[in-house]
Amino acid sequence: MKTLNVLMSAALLGSFIACNSDDDNTTNNETNNPVVLKNHSTTPAFLNAKSEFSTIQLFSLFSSEDTFSETPEYVFAGSADGSGLFKNSDDTYSFLVNNEDNFAVSKIKFDASFKPVAGEYILNSNGAGTRLCSASLATPEIHGFGPLFLTAGESDSESQVHGLTPYDTKANNSTPRPILGFGRWCAENAVPLSKNAFSGQTIVLLGDDDSGTYGGQLVMYKSTKGDLNNGKVYVIKRTDNVINERTMTENGTYPVEFVEITNAKTNTGLQNNQAAQAANAIAFGRVEDIDYNKTEGKEREIYFNVTGQNNSGANADNSRSKYGRVYKLVLDANNPLSGQLTLVLDGDDRSGKAKQFQNVDNICVTKNYVYLQEDANGYGDETHDAYIYQYNIATKELKVVFELDHKRNEPGDKYLSASSSKGSWEYGALIDVSETIGVPDTFMLSIQPHSWKKEAFKGKDGGTLRPNENQGSQVVLIKGLPR
Repeated sequence: MKTLNVLMSAALLGSFIACNSDDDNTTNNETNNPVVLKNHSTTPAFLNAKSEFSTIQLFSLFSSEDTFSETPEYVFAGSADGSGLFKNSDDTYSFLVNNEDNFAVSKIKFDASFKPVAGEYILNSNGAGTRLCSASLATPEIHGFGPLFLTAGESDSESQVHGLTPYDTKANNSTPRPILGFGRWCAENAVPLSKNAFSGQTIVLLGDDDSGTYGGQLVMYKSTKGDLNNGKVYVIKRTDNVINERTMTENGTYPVEFVEITNAKTNTGLQNNQAAQAANAIAFGRVEDIDYNKTEGKEREIYFNVTGQNNSGANADNSRSKYGRVYKLVLDANNPLSGQLTLVLDGDDRSGKAKQFQNVDNICVTKNYVYLQEDANGYGDETHDAYIYQYNIATKELKVVFELDHKRNEPGDKYLSASSSKGSWEYGALIDVSETIGVPDTFMLSIQPHSWKKEAFKGKDGGTLRPNENQGSQVVLIKGLPR
């Protein structure tokens, strides 16, 4: 489906900014940090914080209707999703973000004050070939290799993950850059674990967003540090060989292992799925986004969302989640191929803690919290616009932090949302940028207002595969969200 959680560069700045809000919604710079948080977009933030989180500040950074001063010809495309922020050596920033339904990747330049000033497409639809969903930015400081933007291709099981860098430009944006070592999957994200998780090794987890015959897989790529070509590929299975996802109950813990898919690098996607089935891999109802605990020593504690699929077709037997689930996977300290899988939130229990779930998709994990973002699958029983939930790792408490604001009463129906149904807009990636910009408790969020369509937004990536794609989208900055 759509979404990303993303791993960020840990370029710590020496001082933090003091936060005060004034009349123009600006956070003042009172230290040596040149970053100033303020609204730069003509588009209001499509987001409302719940009353318990009313002290959170929202800044609209840019949208499809904004013009960038250094590249006035550039138009930001729709369906903003997986992203990563990188600090350059000249104190500017490069923000890489997928434009999912355009099959493209944008690079937005921020100046030292964190004002967006330029944009370009570093991968267009011809280079990508498929939709691009979530993404992860790997850096040497955190992951032991990079910087490399791992952008996950999704459309069918033959899709691939591409590897881009913050230094790429539009000059070669039609050139595919697949990472062959991961194999072919209907991938939602490819998330490298911290280099501290397993010394000398690179572990990348992929979410297989497959709703077909074989279900979605949780996939692992394992290699020596930084080698993305010559490793081995595995899928997760229960040690008791039970493949039915719905047999796992909330707070239940199940021993699991990862089993190798031989020849995954050269197999077709269909062959990889068939091999997973033969290995008794768990058949999830669409594995979406993945992230891990950022507490030192807990990097082997991984969370992932299963977004769910309707009880028809391949899920007519109700063996897979419908409304979405959140799992915790703890890998063995001495063996990444072994671990314990716990179902922590079950949206299919409509009287339980997660009874409001409308298909959780993207995920962002900090030291203390798991943030879960909805992308309703359009069953027709949605009761609210898409939420972002906060799950407290220590207390297991679940709260609603944000709800998307469709601006249904906007004069003239500017965002074409007056008749939009509940949950029909969705989120892209939520990423923690606190350490990258030197401002604590600061996140960037991509928003996909699907009804907002204009002729001026059409086909701007320069590719030929999506000439009529005309959705708009937005990126906002959140200040004060607890980490």
